[in-house]
Amino acid sequence: MSRLIWRKSSFSTGEAANCLEVAADPTGIPHLRESDDPEVVISTTPAALRAFLRAAKAGELDRLGG
Repeated sequence: MSRLIWRKSSFSTGEAANCLEVAADPTGIPHLRESDDPEVVISTTPAALRAFLRAAKAGELDRLGG
């Protein structure tokens, strides 16, 4: 995997180690990781990431587990 440039949300402040970071490789595939465990990276498709973000913004994931 080529060197990725990781970005975190502007809502994340300071050097907190509990941020979700995102990067895209040269082909446009998005990759995600938690800043407190940067060696674990998941990859997805742009369409799946858009669907996930839409659902999260709409509150559809607020009650997962209970």
